Amino acid sequence: MPKLLHLACSPRADSESAAGARVFLDQFRRVRPDWDIDLMDLWRDHLPEFTGEILDAKYARLNGKAFTDAQRDGFAEAERIAIRLSLADRVLISTPMWNFSIPYKLKQWLDVIIQPGLTFRFDPAQGYLPLLKDRPTLVILASGGDFVTGMNRGRVDMATPYLREALRFVGISNVRFVPLGPTTGPAEPIGDARKSAYRRLVGIATGF
Repeated sequence: MPKLLHLACSPRADSESAAGARVFLDQFRRVRPDWDIDLMDLWRDHLPEFTGEILDAKYARLNGKAFTDAQRDGFAEAERIAIRLSLADRVLISTPMWNFSIPYKLKQWLDVIIQPGLTFRFDPAQGYLPLLKDRPTLVILASGGDFVTGMNRGRVDMATPYLREALRFVGISNVRFVPLGPTTGPAEPIGDARKSAYRRLVGIATGF
């Protein structure tokens, strides 16, 4: 059964990014009822801390050393999480923008899965090389400010370029972003932005 992995990155079930994901998934299920939706809620599913044995395992692998038993167990935790991504035919990431970037739980997920020999490798002649196959990926990025029309009062969106580069590093380059904002302020621009984003999400879901 084909699989879509949904990374839910907001701690609030009623957040704008979660609402956008529901709009997308409702349409996706209509056109692909036979697909499995694998929900990974980064605030409720277990994410190991990137310290101790996982960290030691990463540097053991980078230095060409064998794992200890403890390092092998730590690396296996990262491997289980990365396998959920590698088995997905499509990926949906719904996330808020926090302080112009991403929530720390999404950064933690990336830190856990970006492991040598798991999602990338290093070749002395070619440098860093991705190990995952590319797959269509959609990022719904909700923000309090308006980063669509440029009415963001000079603030910079650091979430989009960071996510694009982190995903590209492991092999995922087919990534589309749907910004959803502003989500704070006067009701009219919030409503207009929401309607525009939802139209885009329904359209993308139809052919995703």
